[in-house]
Amino acid sequence: MKIKVILALLLSAVLYSGSAASDQTVTDSLSCPNAQLFSGKLFTDVCWACLFPIRIAGVSITPGDAPFGASNKSLCMCEDKLGLFMPGIVNSMWEPARLIEVVRKPGCSLALGGVTLPIGDKRLWGTLSDATAGNGITKERTSFYNVHYYAFPLLSILEMYMPKRCSPDGYADFDIIQLSEIDPTWTNDELAFFVNPEAAAVANPLAQAACTADAALGVVGQEPLTSLWWCAGTWGEIYPMAGTALPNDFGRTTSLLAARTIATQHRRGLAHLTIGDATICRGSIFPTIPKSQYKMSMFFPRAESKRAHFIGSHPLTWQGGEGRVIPQVGEDALYMLFRWNDCCNTL
Repeated sequence: MKIKVILALLLSAVLYSGSAASDQTVTDSLSCPNAQLFSGKLFTDVCWACLFPIRIAGVSITPGDAPFGASNKSLCMCEDKLGLFMPGIVNSMWEPARLIEVVRKPGCSLALGGVTLPIGDKRLWGTLSDATAGNGITKERTSFYNVHYYAFPLLSILEMYMPKRCSPDGYADFDIIQLSEIDPTWTNDELAFFVNPEAAAVANPLAQAACTADAALGVVGQEPLTSLWWCAGTWGEIYPMAGTALPNDFGRTTSLLAARTIATQHRRGLAHLTIGDATICRGSIFPTIPKSQYKMSMFFPRAESKRAHFIGSHPLTWQGGEGRVIPQVGEDALYMLFRWNDCCNTL
C-alpha cells in the first residue's frame, strides 16, 4: 500500500514539474519571442532591394538613388600596409551592416533565437510608466526599452560581393557590440548628459524649432538633414542619449531609441563615417550621427522586405504603414541597419 502511495506521489510530482516547465517555456516565448533571423526569413524578409543603387567606378549598375554627399569618383589611389599607393576603382552601395533590437525584457535577444542573456534584472523591464514632472502635479507618460546593437555584415557572412578592405571597422561576422543593460548612461538621463555635454548646446527653443524642418521631411519619407544632428525627424530628439522617451506609437518609439544607439556609437568613436570622397580609403571618426548615411528596415515583428526608411521617417511612409505591433508575440522590434559605403577597391 505504501509503495502505491509513493508511486502516486512521484507520478504527480513528475506531471506537475512537466506542466510547470511547459508553462515556463510558454511564458519565456511570449516575453522574449524568436525573430527567426537565421532561417528562411534571412532571404525572404531581408530588403535585398535596399542595397541599390550599386555603383562601380561611379556608374550605377542598378536603379536607385544615392544619398546626399555620396562620392561620385570613378578612380582612386589608396595606401597599403607597406605605404605604397595602389590604384583602384570606387565601389558604392547600401551595405546591410548592423542589427538593432529594441526589447522590453532585459537580456532578451530576438536575434539569438529568443534566448534571455543573464544581464540586467526586473528593474530594467521596459514599459509605459508615469513620471512626475515639474511641481509634482503634472504627470506625463514615458516609455523605456533596452537596446542591443549587433555587427551584422550580411554580405560578408554570406560570402557575397563585398571587398575585405571595404569594412571600415573590421567586423566580418555576427558579433555583439553594445548591450544597454550594462551601460549606466542608458538608464540615467543626468549621467548621459555629463557624458554628452554637447546636449546643452541644443537644449534651447531655437534649436528645437529647427527640428521642425527635419520632421517635415520625415512626414513625406524623404532623406533627413544631417546638419540637424540633434533631431530625429518625426521620432523625436536624439538627446538625451538614454533609453527613456516620451510616449509615441510603437514604430517611432523603438526607432528613436535605435537612432540614439547609433548616435551613441558615433559619439564614442565606435562608428565611422563611410560616405563621401574623404572615406573611400578608410572610414573616419565622426562624433555626430550622419543621418543621410543610414536607413533602416524592420525585420520583426512585421518585415519591411521591399524598401527601407530613413531616420526620422513617419511610420505611415514605411512599407505597410502603421499597425506594426502584434499583441504579446510582437511587442519588441528588430531593425536591420543599412549603411552607405563609398570604398576604393584596389586592384
